[in-house]
Amino acid sequence: MMLRTIRLVPIAAGLLMAFDLRAQTTPQADQGPGLNFGDQIRIAVWRNPEFTGDFLIAGNGTITHPLYREIQVTGIPLSAVEERLRTFLTRYIANPQFVIMPLVKIIVGGEVRTPNVYSVPPETTIAQAVVLAGGPTERGRIDNVRVLRGGQVIRVDLSRPDADVATLQIRSGDQVLVARRTNVFRDVIGPALSGVAAVAALVSIFVR
Repeated sequence: MMLRTIRLVPIAAGLLMAFDLRAQTTPQADQGPGLNFGDQIRIAVWRNPEFTGDFLIAGNGTITHPLYREIQVTGIPLSAVEERLRTFLTRYIANPQFVIMPLVKIIVGGEVRTPNVYSVPPETTIAQAVVLAGGPTERGRIDNVRVLRGGQVIRVDLSRPDADVATLQIRSGDQVLVARRTNVFRDVIGPALSGVAAVAALVSIFVR
């Protein structure tokens, strides 16, 4: 158990270093095009709870709220979403004070401890997404992480937190997949021996 903990220490340290470098190395434009269907947006309007809450983005690109549903929020930058929301709220509130937090939907899978669909802020890095999913398993290769994005594959080496790609920020719809560390005996020889044993057992049954 202690050996396992010692092995995980450099991995955790590398991932935490990637977090600290995020603000210095990741360009602002890498936050992506904004919200998509299935994402969420958290809106907090001061002293107006009827406008406050967590809301899903509908298939037509609007917010699932009786009033907000006229606001188109997909296909535009997040700064434009905030301006549209401000313009809308001025119909009902003089000088509205509000905060918005987009939560984009991503998938984290492969060799992580808790693979799942997650809703995270758009400034989340690939390294943080892996940590959110419980970190890599003992078979996980943090030097071989694939990000499936818009039909493209981006390969990320999280074992090198000094690299710019290690602080790459996620985008809505990203699939983050941690590769498995190969083991010749476990992955090739073991299954082959099992297959031979199964064939031998069948032959023995037929002979009898």
